Amino acid sequence: MKLRFAASLLVFLCIASCQEDPKTRALEQEKETQKREVVFNTIAKSWDFNAQPANEISRSLTAIWSEWRVFLNELEQKPKSSLGAFQQKAKTLSKRAAELNNHIPIAYDLPEVKSRIAGLTTKINSINLYIHLNQIPAQKIVQLVQEVNVELVSFQQQLSEIAFKKQIKIEDGEGDMIRMLDTARAIPSNPVPKIIK
Repeated sequence: MKLRFAASLLVFLCIASCQEDPKTRALEQEKETQKREVVFNTIAKSWDFNAQPANEISRSLTAIWSEWRVFLNELEQKPKSSLGAFQQKAKTLSKRAAELNNHIPIAYDLPEVKSRIAGLTTKINSINLYIHLNQIPAQKIVQLVQEVNVELVSFQQQLSEIAFKKQIKIEDGEGDMIRMLDTARAIPSNPVPKIIK
C-alpha cells in the first residue's frame, strides 16, 4: 500500500513538474531575442574592414593575383540583414583567406608573405569560430575585426618592403661575399680522415 502511494506521488510530481508555463517560456524567448539583437547591433556597428589597398604594390597585385582581389572584394561587402548573414560572411571570408596561399605571384612567394597570410587567416578563422557559437561574444568579435585590419596593413607593408628590396642593386663583389657566407658551402669542421694504403 505504501509502495503504491509512493509510486502515485512520484508520477504526480513528474507530471506536475513537466508542465511548462507559457508565460515563462515567452519571457525567456523575448530575453534571448533582445540579447541577439544587442549582439547583432554591436557586430554590425564594428564590422568595418579596411579593404582598400594601402599602397601601390597592393593595388597592382589585384590585377594579377585573383585570390587577393576576391578576398578584398569579400572584405568590402558588409552583411546587413541578420546575424545569420554575418555568420555566412564569416564562413566565406574564412574560405577566401585560406585561398590566398594559392597562386601567390612568384616574386612574393616567400616565407615572410606566407606567415603574414597565416596570421591573417588565423584571425579570420577566429571570427568565424566565435560568430558560430550559441552565446556569441560580441566584444571578442569587435576586437578580432580590429586585429584583422592590423594584419591587413602589416601584410601590405610586407609586400611593399619586398618590392623595395628587389629594386636595390647588388654592388660589385657582393654576390661573391653572400656565397662565401652560405653555410651549406662551408668546409666541415670535422673532416673525414683519409685512409692511407
